[in-house]
Amino acid sequence: MQKPVVLVLVGPTAVGKTETALTLAQELNCEIISADSMQVYRGMDIGTAKATRYEQSIVKHHLLDIIDPDQKFTAADYVSLADSCIKEITARNRLPLVTGGTGLYINALIDGFLFPDQGENRTVRNQLQARAKSDPGGLYRELQEVDPKSAAKLHPNDLRRIIRALEVYYTRGQPISELQAKKGAEKKYRPVMIGLNRNRELLYQRIEARVDQMINNGLIDEVSDLLQKYPHQPTALQAIGYKELALYLKGYLTIEEAIALIKRETRRYAKRQLSWFRRDKRIKWYDLDQTDIAQIILDTRERLRQVT
Repeated sequence: MQKPVVLVLVGPTAVGKTETALTLAQELNCEIISADSMQVYRGMDIGTAKATRYEQSIVKHHLLDIIDPDQKFTAADYVSLADSCIKEITARNRLPLVTGGTGLYINALIDGFLFPDQGENRTVRNQLQARAKSDPGGLYRELQEVDPKSAAKLHPNDLRRIIRALEVYYTRGQPISELQAKKGAEKKYRPVMIGLNRNRELLYQRIEARVDQMINNGLIDEVSDLLQKYPHQPTALQAIGYKELALYLKGYLTIEEAIALIKRETRRYAKRQLSWFRRDKRIKWYDLDQTDIAQIILDTRERLRQVT
């Protein structure tokens, strides 16, 4: 039995993935599976640029609004749910279109590159987190020694994943990179991957304009409502936009300072996303400042024909 074909659309935040995905989905008989680690949360709509109800009425979307912000959700959870969605979509003779900016979720789904839940050890994790407060650089150097392959994929400041990799190593006695390689040995899907980009200055202008639009659309009220419901401010509310406006609402920042921080952090996030996706040579890139969506559709039809 042939493995299912999956269309994958990636790119930095604010590049135009939502609009492109909607057009592709309508032209190619797709259903959309979100690959955004923040859009899974209920109540986090404006700040995550979640597809509107109208957009969701045009094309069926999956994996939006599935958990509350104070619930745990891992890459393994995402893959399990996305696998089920792909099975259902293909059974309807439609094409799954996975789109979003969370590279870890996409790689985990397509290639099996997971931080496995096996090896979870709260005691080890707490010890590593305590050490991170006094010597964060030391943890990265430690990972370079015990698992250089994983260290090479992670930014030295990505403490959450550095800690997770060390936790697995000290619990399982194996580098997480080896476990990932075993899991990814048997690929489940035949991916056709598309990347979207724009001129950097134009992308940054779009980012800043979108932040302003989010504020105008009621993001401050959205964050205020979430803080009232979740005063302990779970990890989900540390996302860009939510964290800065929480500081504003608590009196630590002016609104001007908060908005400036959101724009700066979003620009930095877009840069990190591009760095992640650029490593994948399967992605065919399009500059949306120079390429018409009709050309992307034409090219994608041909690529899909070749894999089927």
